[in-house]
Amino acid sequence: MKNTSNSPFVFDVSDPMRSGMVEHRTQTGPSPTRIGPEMIAIPEGHDVTVDATLTPLGEAIMVDATIQARLQGECVRCLKTITPDTTLTVSQVFATTPDFVVGDPDDEEETEAVPLIQHDMVDLLQSVIDEAGITLPFNPVCPDGCADDAEVPGLDHLDDGSADSDDSDDSDSGAARSIDPRWSGLEKFL
Repeated sequence: MKNTSNSPFVFDVSDPMRSGMVEHRTQTGPSPTRIGPEMIAIPEGHDVTVDATLTPLGEAIMVDATIQARLQGECVRCLKTITPDTTLTVSQVFATTPDFVVGDPDDEEETEAVPLIQHDMVDLLQSVIDEAGITLPFNPVCPDGCADDAEVPGLDHLDDGSADSDDSDDSDSGAARSIDPRWSGLEKFL
């Protein structure tokens, strides 16, 4: 996975580190890699806008960023292409030295290493990948429901509430409603 200096996720932090002043920056550019789970993601090369606040912390800097991009994926129900917009939020501390944050030496839990500032640059890509993996749906569906939902066998009776009406036929003839054949094996458990 490559991430170059023209990536919207890479920020030069030399000015805020020297001045000690909080800076706000917005960068837009192509995503250096595909970001997200298997069924929906920010495609590689598509525009991403990163709106970041860079806060110096002495020998470290905290980056609070909002990432806006258009996702591309497939609905798991109807397999149509979906392209919703998304907003991800990340907050990451970057240190100038590996020993910036030292935990209790007696603590047996392994703590995550704080990413380092390298050549006065910080790279948010891994933080964005992690956030996308947690936030984006693993099974995305059409935002307004699939167009063919009303045509699914066995679901047609749910549309108008007729399942609870007194006019419904309680016989087992199957004429009252069609049953999805994938569920037919469950009848023996009723």
